[in-house]
Amino acid sequence: MTRILHVSDLHFGPPAVLAQVDAVNAAIDAGMCDVVAISGDFSQRSKAGEFQRAAVFLREAERCCPTISVPGNHDVAWWYAPLKLGSYHRLYDNYRRYISSNLEPTLDVDGVSFVGINTSHGITPRTLTTRLRDLSIIGDVMPEQLAATRTKVALMPMESVKVVVMHHNPVAGRLSHRYGLKHPHAVLRALAEMGVDLVLCGHDHEEQVSAVEFGDRRIIVSTAGTISDRSRGGRPSSYQSITVTPTSIDVEIRPWSSSDNDFVAGERTCCAR
Repeated sequence: MTRILHVSDLHFGPPAVLAQVDAVNAAIDAGMCDVVAISGDFSQRSKAGEFQRAAVFLREAERCCPTISVPGNHDVAWWYAPLKLGSYHRLYDNYRRYISSNLEPTLDVDGVSFVGINTSHGITPRTLTTRLRDLSIIGDVMPEQLAATRTKVALMPMESVKVVVMHHNPVAGRLSHRYGLKHPHAVLRALAEMGVDLVLCGHDHEEQVSAVEFGDRRIIVSTAGTISDRSRGGRPSSYQSITVTPTSIDVEIRPWSSSDNDFVAGERTCCAR
C-alpha cells in the first residue's frame, strides 16, 4: 500500500491561502503520505519571490517523503518566447532555479512508478485557439513527449502501478465543461495503451475523479482542486489523498473546512486497477 498526497495549483503570490498551505504541510509532516505529487502552478506570475515561497513548501515536504512535480502554465514565463520566437530557454528559468531542473522527472516508491509530463509550453502554434483568453493557457503533449513517456513506462517493472503527473486536465471539468489539454482523448488513449493506471493533474481548480475506459483498459484521472482563493464556483480548496494497492486505487477528496481550520475527510472513489 502506498499513500499519495496529490496537491495542485498552489499559486504562491496574491491568490495563495497560507493557512491552507500550512495545513497541507502539517498533513505531510504527520506522516499521512508516502509521496507528495504536485501537478503544477506553484506560482501566480512566474516571479522569483513566488517560487522562493514555493521552494520553502517543497523543502518542508521533502523532509518527510519523496516528491515529484511538474510545471503549470502559470510557472512558465511565456512572454520571453511567444510562438517559440525569442529566448525559449528562459521560459522555465525560475522553475528550474527554485523547484527542479528536471521538467519531466521519474520516481519509484514502493511498487508505484511515477513519470512527469510537462504539458505547459507557453504560447505555441499547436496551442493557439480562437479565444484570446486561451493564450498561454492550453496544455499540450507533443508526439516526441509521448514517445519518451512510452520508453520510460516500458522500463518500469511490469507489476508496478504506473502514474503520470501532468498539469492540464484531460477530462472536462464539471463546472467549466472544458479540457485544459489539447487532444485529450488521444493522449489518454495513448497513456492507457502504455499501461498507465493513474493520471494526476490539476489546472481546472475543481476537484474531480474520473475512470475512463478504452476497450478493456481503464485509466483513473485524479484532478486536484486548488490551494488558493481561486477555486472554481466558490468551492472550498482541496487536495486528494490517494491509496494505491496492487489491485485498487482509492481517491479521497479532502476539502477545506473553515470551522475546523483544516482539510477534512470528504468524498471517496475506489476503482479496481
